[in-house]
Amino acid sequence: MDLLANLSLFVRIVEKGGLAAAGRDFGYSPASVSERVSALEDHYGARLLNRTTRAISLTDEGRLLLDGARQLVGEASDLQSQIRHGVDHLSGLIRISATFDLGRNRLAPILDQFMEMHPAIRIDLVLSDGYVDIVAQGIDLAVRYGTLTDSSLMRRRLGPSYRLACASPEYLARYGTPETPADLANHNCLVMRFGNQLDQEWPFVIDGKRKMIPVRGNKSANDGSLIRQWVLGGYGIGMKAHWDIENDVREGRIIPVLTDFSPPESDLQIVYPAGSNQPKRVRCLIEVLSAAFANGVMPQCPSNPQH
Repeated sequence: MDLLANLSLFVRIVEKGGLAAAGRDFGYSPASVSERVSALEDHYGARLLNRTTRAISLTDEGRLLLDGARQLVGEASDLQSQIRHGVDHLSGLIRISATFDLGRNRLAPILDQFMEMHPAIRIDLVLSDGYVDIVAQGIDLAVRYGTLTDSSLMRRRLGPSYRLACASPEYLARYGTPETPADLANHNCLVMRFGNQLDQEWPFVIDGKRKMIPVRGNKSANDGSLIRQWVLGGYGIGMKAHWDIENDVREGRIIPVLTDFSPPESDLQIVYPAGSNQPKRVRCLIEVLSAAFANGVMPQCPSNPQH
């Protein structure tokens, strides 16, 4: 049995959520995939996957193997790259998760430059404004807003993040500028949807206390970049992270409102799975992202990047 090949297949099965999809990536028939999974289970003496006709799920033993398998496969890929191309050569796939606006407007240009410096790198950018289980989906790193609540993940702070109520000059000229959060009741508010939940209460600081103000409007979406486009189009007032609208504000396309009542800052951060040795290509990208967000400079990858 080719243990490393079967471990690679096992990781892909989890990432793809199914045996057939993983098999297509490797050019294996469904029967061959099943045989290889069975061979792994025989090798470790434990059931790794619970399989039904519609879905798969990891057993406790499978979760334990997944972390180790990813590390082994990543190290083998790095070693092969170093032998073929030298120790400073970076190659292989990096899977990244980010919100829509942040991914398109901030990360994509940085990733383009990173790939120009390291042509053998491949990027899979997974955009979502909802919750993403980065471990279950095989994500190497995610760039996210807010406080880290999952204690099994590591974090690298990129900088502060502010949420701002904002609108276009055209909208404010037509409907007026709200003076207090209570005035939002008389405005069309563009609302984000996270899963089945509408973000219909916006945070503000009033008389020194954080309060949630009800808002409503005629447009909602689960895509933050669409909310931004609606704000730019003059359709209403949105609540956006300053990273997403910084250039629009600088160039006068969007105007922050109610800034005296803005909630306290939170964090923009990189999060990544703990307890595993990240491949050099991932460690390098973490360093590059940190430097780019800190000062807007795209650095060369450090020769020996650390966590």
